Amino acid sequence: MPHLENTVPKRETTCERIQRHSKELWDRLSERGAAPNKYLVDRPLRSFSLGEVAEILGVSGSYLRQLSIDGLGPTPELGTAGRRSYTLRQINELRAYLASTRSKEALKFCPRRREREKLQIISVAAGPATTTTSLYLTQGLALQGFRVLAVDLDPKGSLSEMYGYFTATLPVHNASMYAAISYDDRVSMSSIIQKTHFDGLDFVPGSYELDLFERESSKRYRSKWGYPDASIRMVDALKQVEEDYDIVVIHCGPESGSFLTAGAFEAATAVLVTVRPHLADIAKTAMSLNSFSHFVSLVENAGRSVNYDFIKFLVTRHNPRDVSEQEAVALLRDSLGDDLLTATVWESDAIREARLKNRSLYELSAGAVGRSAYEQAMETLTSINAEIMDLISTVWGRLPMYVSRASRSRTAG
Repeated sequence: MPHLENTVPKRETTCERIQRHSKELWDRLSERGAAPNKYLVDRPLRSFSLGEVAEILGVSGSYLRQLSIDGLGPTPELGTAGRRSYTLRQINELRAYLASTRSKEALKFCPRRREREKLQIISVAAGPATTTTSLYLTQGLALQGFRVLAVDLDPKGSLSEMYGYFTATLPVHNASMYAAISYDDRVSMSSIIQKTHFDGLDFVPGSYELDLFERESSKRYRSKWGYPDASIRMVDALKQVEEDYDIVVIHCGPESGSFLTAGAFEAATAVLVTVRPHLADIAKTAMSLNSFSHFVSLVENAGRSVNYDFIKFLVTRHNPRDVSEQEAVALLRDSLGDDLLTATVWESDAIREARLKNRSLYELSAGAVGRSAYEQAMETLTSINAEIMDLISTVWGRLPMYVSRASRSRTAG
């Protein structure tokens, strides 16, 4: 009788089972375009249609089409039916070309800060939707031609994830702000800056090491050294790369991170505070302002003054059809006056859907989330960014133009 081979299947180990579930989930997410990339270099940015480029640059589509036909400026990619599209790098090349040929409008096309215009550092205070706010602000500024640096001070790396870096699950060493402001063996600021898939936008990841900095600072605070020089270290680090950027956006982490937050507030030239239009959330914002005041007092008590070009409040996740939210916004506007930005960020299925795909709306086409929802969300985001860019322009001594341009664009649409 022939020997029968053992046909009993090999029992799956616990490790193999977990890995199988991980692979199955990842494959399903990949099929739906929602699987995050492990590394940023694997994440290219889409091209922009001629109509989108015309809106970004504030010129007509027919003008751009004629430039392409005449062989002037960068050569766009030709798709089906001869539709032209440009990468963000090509858009910036177009900016340089238009600024050189239409010198009277050079600032419109190439808004980078000029000599004697100071670096703008905007700290986005801890609050509702700060990660989303920081993401759309930095990407929106980069699309408008500014050189932008984003700094993630969240130990969990929430903003970093939106750029494609998963520092919570793929820990990094000496690659966060901790490395540039550490009390021992500091590295240069330029060595921790990462490129993103947006031309003109760089960032510093958040990582667990930021918690280590908090513990070290707290220990020094309780010791014979007294208040540590934590915040001035942030200022010094950013000065190292001051010439490389026009705008820095600092995404503050949880409010428990007091020393990092104090550093963000001392380094800042402006502060953006987010608030939801609900009475309970407004109460939380009022309490968070006490923390803001405390952080600033720590710096002032150390003998250094804190002066901001502006402190602005932004209503986010707003349903304009909700009567109670309308009343809450009216309360905020009555209390804060001009310090409350005019535009609000509407509650949006499109923004939520993009977040689930670990993308921003700038990275997706309208068809990916529904055209109507996409256009409505983009309108609110454009309006917010336009207000902030006009504030920056005013600080630099320029005439504001972005709000009026956004208004003209909506009217034309």
